[in-house]
Amino acid sequence: MSDRYLLFEIVAALETEGLGRDEYQLQRVIDIEALEQLVDSANNDLEVRFSVGEFRVLVTQSDVRILTNP
Repeated sequence: MSDRYLLFEIVAALETEGLGRDEYQLQRVIDIEALEQLVDSANNDLEVRFSVGEFRVLVTQSDVRILTNP
């Protein structure tokens, strides 16, 4: 994932789900630089999940997704 911009992918995924830029402050939820280092250095099985407001975000080495509530 090192050739991708993880921050932009997370923001784009949130905005696709309808969360406006003024509705969150991502830096209060996650340290994006630490997340990038973790994802870049881990094996393919790593999944990191966190919440931004009512949205649950899933980050893997190859994907950023917003998870729906069951």
